[in-house]
Amino acid sequence: MHLTIGWLYGEKMNIYGDRGNVIALTQRAHWRGIDVEVQNIGIGDPIPGQVDCFFWGGGQDQEQVAVAHDLKGVKGETIRQAVDDGVALLAVCGGYQLLGHEYRPHDAEPLPGIAVFDAASVAGPERFIGNVVVDTMWGELVGFENHSGLTTLGPGLEPMGRVRIGHGNNGRDGTEGAISRHAVGCYLHGSLLPKNPVLTDWLIARALERRYGYVDLEPLADVIESAAHESAVKRAVLTH
Repeated sequence: MHLTIGWLYGEKMNIYGDRGNVIALTQRAHWRGIDVEVQNIGIGDPIPGQVDCFFWGGGQDQEQVAVAHDLKGVKGETIRQAVDDGVALLAVCGGYQLLGHEYRPHDAEPLPGIAVFDAASVAGPERFIGNVVVDTMWGELVGFENHSGLTTLGPGLEPMGRVRIGHGNNGRDGTEGAISRHAVGCYLHGSLLPKNPVLTDWLIARALERRYGYVDLEPLADVIESAAHESAVKRAVLTH
């Protein structure tokens, strides 16, 4: 089997270890004998015709301005249509914000998003920094947040989960992230997937199912991954 990962704006939006998510997707596929191609999609690059899973990391406001401009028109529509067609996607922080309707930075014009999620984000007065534990449909996820963005979900949009430790989407309503079809957005850096293999495997499975039909992924031992997860959760509890 073959898996194509489209890494959106890897040069512009890649902070706080976000590239580790692409490494985790690639390695866990390789361990199962799945061939992986990573296509870097930067400013000015078209969206390739066959992408099974997108990853989009975080960036500073300056980078988001350039990226938002690049997404206008066909490029943003192509990503939105791909998600509608069932392509898997993980977006973190800045990428997550630009998947909504808009992001409003401090003292700057609003940046239009591509409306994959019925959500909107605005830069708030407080910066949320620290470990996060979230209860989700995949079980307990753990990561690290570092953002001032306040994201509000539309009434029909499902959050990725409920915050047990941390601030999440906005520090008010207890939600973290969003999920629509096979697209997941959140504020969890750290990087997220190496410490949460259940989510990594869910993304791989959804990506392969779209291309090949039902896929039953071979289980992996995950001794190191489980230890990393448990250690991160313990650290979150202690710092909380």
